[in-house]
Amino acid sequence: MKIIVTERIADEGIAHLKSCGFVVDVALGLQHEDLLKIIENYDAIIVRSVTKVNRELIERGKNLKVVGRAGNGIDNIDVDECTRKGIIVVNTPESNTMAAAELAVGLAFAIFRNIPQVYMASKRKDFRRSRFIGNELDGKTVGIIGLGRIGSIVATKLKGCRMRVIAYDPYITDERFRKFGVEKCETLEELLTQADLITIHTPKTPETYNMIGEREIRMCKKGVRIVNAARGGLVNEKALYDALKDGHVAAAAIDVLEPEPSYDKAPEEQDYHNPLLELDNAVITPHLGASTMEANHNVGVAIAALVASALKGEIVAAVNMPPMATKDLTELKPYLDLAELLGKIYYQAEKETVEKIEVVYSGDLVRKDTKVISLSVLKGFLDPIIKEKVNYVNAELMLKNMGVEFTESKSTQLDKYTNLLTVKFHTKERQLSVAGTVFAREEIRIVDFFGYKLDFEPTPYILAIQNIDKPGMIGQIGTILGANNINIAAMQWSRNRKGEKAVAFVSVDVPVNGHVIEKLRQIDGVLKVSLLKF
Repeated sequence: MKIIVTERIADEGIAHLKSCGFVVDVALGLQHEDLLKIIENYDAIIVRSVTKVNRELIERGKNLKVVGRAGNGIDNIDVDECTRKGIIVVNTPESNTMAAAELAVGLAFAIFRNIPQVYMASKRKDFRRSRFIGNELDGKTVGIIGLGRIGSIVATKLKGCRMRVIAYDPYITDERFRKFGVEKCETLEELLTQADLITIHTPKTPETYNMIGEREIRMCKKGVRIVNAARGGLVNEKALYDALKDGHVAAAAIDVLEPEPSYDKAPEEQDYHNPLLELDNAVITPHLGASTMEANHNVGVAIAALVASALKGEIVAAVNMPPMATKDLTELKPYLDLAELLGKIYYQAEKETVEKIEVVYSGDLVRKDTKVISLSVLKGFLDPIIKEKVNYVNAELMLKNMGVEFTESKSTQLDKYTNLLTVKFHTKERQLSVAGTVFAREEIRIVDFFGYKLDFEPTPYILAIQNIDKPGMIGQIGTILGANNINIAAMQWSRNRKGEKAVAFVSVDVPVNGHVIEKLRQIDGVLKVSLLKF
């Protein structure tokens, strides 16, 4: 088999691939048009952030089996198209964790002690040190947004600087906060009002895009300092510029811009402009998070190992769907779909942090490959909240990194169904469970939703509505949906006791926007409305 490497990786990675018997062609700086002409000759391609593995390239790569991204992000890879073509996509999100964390800490020191400004002044023979009096980190409060892999390392390092460390992350358990000695903020606002330094370590999602805007900046202390070495767009650059100009933000260090410049053009060729570059109290670096010798070595060796394993047909931690460890995927697939669906429900309907997930198998399910079914539950649970694509190999590790406990149990005793899959979500205060079954080998049904009995076939868009059990609710809900041209495909109500609470599953043909959901919430007697997307 043949592999083409279009961007530089560690020599040890190339050597590993060759030692496995693969033919490796290193073609650094290859133009996209030239790559299109030869890609059909290769079984795998290894890239970093420059080479675009787009639909055209994938179409031309008739023999492509694996795309390897040496690094974390996959913005330059059309993962959906790879999945449709059965091409495995692998990356190395863990390999540059330390490099990214250390850069964030280094940037914090830089903007507290004016290091870049002093350096430039010294180069001009300006040694008037009284112009560059800074502040100490010792005794200050750092607010970390995102306590995942990188955020927890930053927390540990800044605690070593005797900073008070607080953090906001609604998806991380209290146990993980305690493990790293970090004070938990229940809301972002709580963090913003206390922090002398804010450093961001979250994925870029619709929820986190522009999460620090004008409103959030004005909540902060006057003189706050901000570091963003995560993703461009998490901090609104216009709002940050204005706050740096008027002094509300004393300084900021930004490693990721939106949009980003070309990192290969010479200065005289650059046509990039960003107002932040005009400000002396804005330290801008060119996306250096993974730019260390160690990280380059780690990602090169790691991606080579992953690509080699994938080409050999082994299960790998793929970004998209990897090969299944089962002899009869056709028989198992409905249970995998059911499991993933049940896992996806929780964070679409609830907000409390989950501390434990328990998967219970009953009836015929105990004789199936329950491990891969459990991983489907975890994949569904994590998918709405995790930056990286979750798959059957990395789901359990990701859950562990969040501090969430996971258990399985089995029972052959079952009265009503031949098989039943129950997923119990344990929070600090309570336990909520969902359950489903498979009829006639392929018909999926939700039969329990947080304690309410149902028999409902899941569809792509479902409104889960909790209300007081009283007359007129169905009519009011139907009227609002009809008035907004939203067709109801199916509907089912369930209650436990007359006159108390009831829950409805309303299957609709199209997504329901926030305006319509708010109208439903305003109905007298409606307690909660959630849109579940499957």
